[in-house]
Amino acid sequence: MTVDVILPCLNEEAALGWVLGRMPAGYRPVVVDNGSTDRSAEVARELGAHVVHEPRRGFGAACHAGLLAATADVVCFMDADASLDPRQLPAVVAPVTGGHADLVLGARRPRTVGVWPWHARLGNAVLARILRRRTGAPLHDLGPMRAAGRERLLALGLADRRFGYPCEMVLRAAAAGWRITETEVDYLPRTGRSKVTGTVRGTLQAVSDMRRVMAELG
Repeated sequence: MTVDVILPCLNEEAALGWVLGRMPAGYRPVVVDNGSTDRSAEVARELGAHVVHEPRRGFGAACHAGLLAATADVVCFMDADASLDPRQLPAVVAPVTGGHADLVLGARRPRTVGVWPWHARLGNAVLARILRRRTGAPLHDLGPMRAAGRERLLALGLADRRFGYPCEMVLRAAAAGWRITETEVDYLPRTGRSKVTGTVRGTLQAVSDMRRVMAELG
């Protein structure tokens, strides 16, 4: 069985070697270059990844471009900055392929001190609490590593193209009656500076996008 792994990418040249080198057998990396100014796209292609170019900036835009380019029955999403270990993808995929869940999120567990800044962890905890109340799903993290069926994801009609995309996915999946769960994954020191959690401003923008999506989907 082949699983497509969608990797939104913006200037991750330094991390891609480690990420793509740890991709499990049967997991095909789909690197979505979202306007990188370094050699991310070239490096990904040289390392055997399928490269998609999405000129419209936005985390959701990159994720959805990867989803549209994927062909496998099951797809995963994960960050390309080496903060998540691709070798843990099978544990996230297993409940989906085993028929026990429809959407699985990797709940991040920091493995070193300081890997998850306080402002990002606080914002994530607040949003996860809101999602638990609204969906009934036992979620404690809006994990960037996740797995689901490709055709069913496309049928959700995800519309956000910013940081609200992961939140919209959970809300629409819950409204459609999906079984949603999470499994623990390691959270590692990223390569380079995060575009989101690395700054208070980036975190506030992501939280704002997600709260907007929550309000829109009421």
